[in-house]
Amino acid sequence: MSEPLVVIGNGMAAARFVEELGRHALGRYSVLVIGAEPVLAYNRVLLSSLLAGEVGPDDIELKPRAWWQAQGVTLVYGRQALAIDVARRRVAMAGGDSVPFAKLVLATGSAPIRLPKPGMDLPGVLTFRDRGDVAAMLASVTAAARVVVIGGGLLGIEAAHGLASAGARVTLVHLMDRLMERQLDAEAAGLLAEALRARGIAVLLGADTQAVEGEQAVRAVRLADGRRLVADLVVAAVGITPNVALAKAAGLATGRGIVVDDRLTTSDPDIHAIGECAEHRGLCYGLVEPAYEQARTLARHLAGRPDAYSGTVTATNLKVSGIPVFSTGDIDGAGGSEVVVWRDPGLAHYRKLVLKDDVLTGAVLFGETSDGLWYHELIRRGERLGPRRETCIFGRHLAEAA
Repeated sequence: MSEPLVVIGNGMAAARFVEELGRHALGRYSVLVIGAEPVLAYNRVLLSSLLAGEVGPDDIELKPRAWWQAQGVTLVYGRQALAIDVARRRVAMAGGDSVPFAKLVLATGSAPIRLPKPGMDLPGVLTFRDRGDVAAMLASVTAAARVVVIGGGLLGIEAAHGLASAGARVTLVHLMDRLMERQLDAEAAGLLAEALRARGIAVLLGADTQAVEGEQAVRAVRLADGRRLVADLVVAAVGITPNVALAKAAGLATGRGIVVDDRLTTSDPDIHAIGECAEHRGLCYGLVEPAYEQARTLARHLAGRPDAYSGTVTATNLKVSGIPVFSTGDIDGAGGSEVVVWRDPGLAHYRKLVLKDDVLTGAVLFGETSDGLWYHELIRRGERLGPRRETCIFGRHLAEAA
């Protein structure tokens, strides 16, 4: 008889885990997936494209209902998991039902951070995290709408692009001195800011949001330097925090996320965590690629095939309004590193490689990013460049030909 395996969360990590489990252990478990959102799992990476009208809701769906049925999975979505009874091995759901488990996988994802500033609870202040947020934005945006997006990271830039494409007049406000400061160096970030401004998005850097003003609805955003930005809509995209409440209430070890070992196992040997909610070796990634690697490792582990997750070298691959940006590895260069830069000002192309002891450790590309995944793989493999060292900056084709 199949063991009952329950997955809490119906996002990208959960969908990939079910796919990998079907590949390695189809029929071994009776799988039930619980999702709070009232829709099938979808690609969150494409939310900005959905907001911009470049794709439709069906285009971002990861798997059709028939696929889930073919995997033998029971889907319960639109209902929230409320509690985990570790002693009785049951999960309580909204509506009063509970389900048993022999194995439990937590893929609860993350929640958007709300700035602790006055006025952030006013009607017209939204976050950018799920399809519900996109629907709320589209319902609020008109061609004359003035929108302030707070946050110049990946989510903020994607929100600004999507809203501008939908016809809004957008101002992007960022606290730091450059956009995407965790992924881009100063030069690439400067090129990105220029490109966004050229597409009609106002970019304010070093701008500290002091408050959102309004009585019954949003009227403006006030900055710490006294500037007042008139706004009909405010979108806060300042980061995410792992959803750990269920795990913490169940007595599982948590830090910033749900603490797991190299087999994605929590402090309970039958409970596992993957994706944005998981904290592995002190890191919560919040990205798709680590979630997929974790899903594959856990599926193999539960199939009885020894495997371990040692962490992920992360990469950011962004294309906003035709602006390609790629970043991976150590972009600043630790002690003893060498930095190689190539520029084409006419095309606004920029390429920076960081090397240490003849090994590529980081890369930033702007404007032309077709070699990004090749650089990423070189970093993952950690191999010496050898004869490719002198030509590596010019890309894979020339380096391998040389």
